[in-house]
Amino acid sequence: MLNVPSQFPAPGSQQRVSAASASTAAGRKKVQLKPGRSLMDWIRLTKSGKDMSGLRGRFIEVTAEELAKHNKKNDCWMCIRGMVYNVTPYLEYHPGGEEELMRGAGADGTELFDQIHRWVNSESMLKECLVGRMASKPASGAKVSVNQSGLRVPKQTLLNGASVPDGLEKRSKDISLRHEWFQTEDTITVVIYTKQKDINPNSVIVDLEGGVLRTEVRQQEYSYILHVELSHDVQEVVSVHCASKVGKIELNLKKINNTIWSDLGQPQEHHNSYKKNTDGGLFYRKCNLLSKMDITYDTRLLCFQLPPGCHMTIPVGQHIYLKSSIQDVEVVRPYTPVLPSLYPEPKDDSHACTNIYLMMKIYPDGLLTPLIDKLQIGDCVSVSSPEGNFKRSQLEEITELILLAAGTGFTPMIKLISFTLKISSFRKIRLMFFNKKEKDILWKNQLDQLSSKDKRFEVEYILSEPHPEWAGKRGKIEMSLCSEFLTGHTKELKTLVCVCGPTSFTEQAVGFFKELGFSNEEIHAFNG
Repeated sequence: MLNVPSQFPAPGSQQRVSAASASTAAGRKKVQLKPGRSLMDWIRLTKSGKDMSGLRGRFIEVTAEELAKHNKKNDCWMCIRGMVYNVTPYLEYHPGGEEELMRGAGADGTELFDQIHRWVNSESMLKECLVGRMASKPASGAKVSVNQSGLRVPKQTLLNGASVPDGLEKRSKDISLRHEWFQTEDTITVVIYTKQKDINPNSVIVDLEGGVLRTEVRQQEYSYILHVELSHDVQEVVSVHCASKVGKIELNLKKINNTIWSDLGQPQEHHNSYKKNTDGGLFYRKCNLLSKMDITYDTRLLCFQLPPGCHMTIPVGQHIYLKSSIQDVEVVRPYTPVLPSLYPEPKDDSHACTNIYLMMKIYPDGLLTPLIDKLQIGDCVSVSSPEGNFKRSQLEEITELILLAAGTGFTPMIKLISFTLKISSFRKIRLMFFNKKEKDILWKNQLDQLSSKDKRFEVEYILSEPHPEWAGKRGKIEMSLCSEFLTGHTKELKTLVCVCGPTSFTEQAVGFFKELGFSNEEIHAFNG
């Protein structure tokens, strides 16, 4: 099992996807912390025995009035998921800066927390800062229903037997799902009816392990969960078929014994319910390391294998999280899966895949990457379901794609390039790739080969620390480079600009292209 450190909240990564808006591109920033304020320093502090909560080990029930009193930098409490923490000692360690954390001071910061880093385990990172539980009472007249698993679901209604978050029932006709199951002597078939004519395997995530079947059908804002401990043993393999014309999903399982089932199984938590996609609680499965190879002197391509009972694809522009623990602290890091090769063209990955490829730069003084680099073949790591704001619909009617990447900000561009070159209507794909030295350029040979084979693809390298013989462009991101890069661009081309790199790089690039006349809708920033 991989043991790696994390940050709370983890800083935005070069792989993390954000909305294509000015506010997103110039949103949350990673600030320069004082010496001795790293994540490792925070973990050491929490293990030092120091009184972090200020209550000397006591736990109290906190009222809303009491919570509101603690809203200053020298006295800062915050409620996350019903638990109140004294985050005062953590302010200087927060990678997003004190001001960002203070936005939730003296209040319930759960929604703010989920907007930015819902995938971080606050209980693990802040457990030494725990003050107590929030004193709360159900709102007057609040409805309470019971779903099929027998779980109490406050402030929800029931839709076709499925529990639905409050406010969703108004759109129930558009998103309501139901399921049923059938059997033969040696198979079990679970059918989910979605009413969506565009349903595809990318919308379905299935995990089958230890006799527990968990299925997540993703829609725009909400996901439908089917979660059952099966009545009898089945082989840990599942096949998924989507009939897009009728909006039907079929899950096919194989019985181990030819037993006739009287029921599908015992409902588990959240079974037959909807959850908002921005709510906490990503689902993880353990994946084994199959292979690793050098891309450059400090960058590796790692291949992880999904477990046999898992059906999951990672859509273009989305990322996953790796999770483990160090010194009892749950840790998480985001990465954008790539393809095993850029050219020759890899096989179509639109259907269920079995492998996840990660391109990762190894930092000698880093907290996570040196440990990943030491993984042996067969070692496992927990991998989350994919998420991200980039949608394939953003590429509809687009005829030109302009990509700006710095360093490992190249990773989300890999699937974008491969996917768009398969679209006949695309006329041009341009990549401006920033690095320090020529030896830092990822997949340079493959990029050069692709540009020579497909005239629709162009790549230009810009180095900030080139050797004297370097004949290409030099420098860092600046307006003149962006303007020159657009030579030949016309308004007749419907263009999407995608940017990924460190935060400062992304902000500058977005700013330059806005000055060059591109709108927010024409720019997508993968925040760094």
